[in-house]
Amino acid sequence: MRSSAGGTDGKVGETRTAGEDPLDAGAGGLLRQPKAVWATAGASVVAFMGIGLVDPILPSIAKGLDATPSQVSLLFTSYFLITAVAMLVTGFVSSRIGGRRTLLLGLAFVVVFAALSGTSGSVGELVGFRAGWGLGNALFVSTALAVIVGAAAGGSAAAILLYESALGLGMACGPLLGALLGNASWRYPFFGTAFLMAVGFLCITAFLKEQPKPARKTSLLDPVKALGHGGLASAAVSAFFYNYTFFTVLAFTPFVLDMTPYKSGAVFFAWGVLLAVFSVLVAPRMQRRFGSLQVLGGSLVLLAADVLVLGYGNHTTAVVCTILSGAFIGVNNTVYTELALGVSDAPRPVASAGYNFVRWFAAAAAPYFAPKIEEWTDVHIPFVVAAVTAVVGALVVLVRRRALVHETEEHQPQHATEDGVAAFAE
Repeated sequence: MRSSAGGTDGKVGETRTAGEDPLDAGAGGLLRQPKAVWATAGASVVAFMGIGLVDPILPSIAKGLDATPSQVSLLFTSYFLITAVAMLVTGFVSSRIGGRRTLLLGLAFVVVFAALSGTSGSVGELVGFRAGWGLGNALFVSTALAVIVGAAAGGSAAAILLYESALGLGMACGPLLGALLGNASWRYPFFGTAFLMAVGFLCITAFLKEQPKPARKTSLLDPVKALGHGGLASAAVSAFFYNYTFFTVLAFTPFVLDMTPYKSGAVFFAWGVLLAVFSVLVAPRMQRRFGSLQVLGGSLVLLAADVLVLGYGNHTTAVVCTILSGAFIGVNNTVYTELALGVSDAPRPVASAGYNFVRWFAAAAAPYFAPKIEEWTDVHIPFVVAAVTAVVGALVVLVRRRALVHETEEHQPQHATEDGVAAFAE
C-alpha cells in the first residue's frame, strides 16, 4: 500500500527508496481504528448512499411528479452544484467551529432536507430540497475526510483506504436502499436516509471528541489559491473530465436501462460492490506493480471504452458495461484522492476543498447535459461525449505527469509530518 504523499508508510522520517513511485508506499492497520474513526466512517457510508439513492427511482420520480428526464436530472445538478460551491465554505467553517461541530452541522442539514425531499409536491420543490441536502453533504463529507486522516491509525494511506471503503459501500448500498424502499413509494428512500443520518448524528455525538482547531483559520479563498499549484490544478482538471464520465453513468444510465426499481437497484448494487472492491483491494496492488499514474491513465482509457460500448450495445450489454464501469471508477477514485491530498504544499483540508470545488462542477453538469444531448441528437451521443471526457482526463495525466510525480515527491516530507502531528493531537 501507499501514502497519499507517496513516499512513506505514514511514519515520520522514513524515506523513499530509490526509483520507487512517489505515490506508492504503505500504511497498515486499516481495521485497527479508534471508535471515533469508525463512527465517522459509518456516517460517511450513509452520506455517500445519498448520492446513488435516487438512481433506481429516477423513472418513478419522473412518473410520480409528472416530470421529464431532464427535469429529474436536476436532482443531481442542484445537489452537486451546491456541493461544489460549498467546498469554499467548509474549511472556513471547520477552522472556526471545529471538525466535530462541522460534521454535526452537515448531518443536521442532511437530516432536515432529506426528510423534506420526501414531502415534495413538485419536481421544483424536490430539486430545491436536494440543493439544501448538497450543502449539508459538502460540510460533512469534506470534513469527514480530514477527521479520518487526522484520527486514523496507520497513517494517511490507511485513512484514505478507509474513506474509499466508506465511499464504495455507500455507493453500493444507496441504490439497494433506494430500490427496496422505492418499490413501495419514491418518497420512502428519502425518509430512510433522514433516519440513518440521524443515527449517524448520534454516533458522532457519542464517539468523536472535538479535535484541536488549526493554528490558522482558513479563508474563503484559500481553496482557490491552492489551485494555483500546478500539480493540484492538474489533478483537479483531470478529475473534472473524469467526473463528467462518472456521473453520466450514474445519473443518465438508469433512464437508458429503463428497469423496475428492484432490477435497477440490483444493477447499481453490483456496480457499487465492484467500485468498493477495486478502490480498496485492487487499486493498491495495481499501483505497487505499475505505478499510480500509469494505473490512472490506463483505467481512464478502459472506462472510456466501456462507456462507448454501453452506449451502442443492446440492453444486456448495457447492463454488463454499467456494472463493469464500477471497477474502473473504483480505481480512479482512490488514485485521484491520493493525488489531491499529496501533490501540493497546501494543508490537506484546503487542497481537498480546492480539488473538490473543481471536480464537483462536472458532477453537476453531466446529469443536466446528458439528457439534453439525447434530446438534441440520439441516445448514443451522451455516451460518446462521456467517453471523450474520460480520454481527455487521461491526456491531462499524461501531459502533466512530470509535475504530478515530481511535486508529490517534493511535498511528501511535509505531509508525513502533518500525519504524525494530527495523529498525536488526536
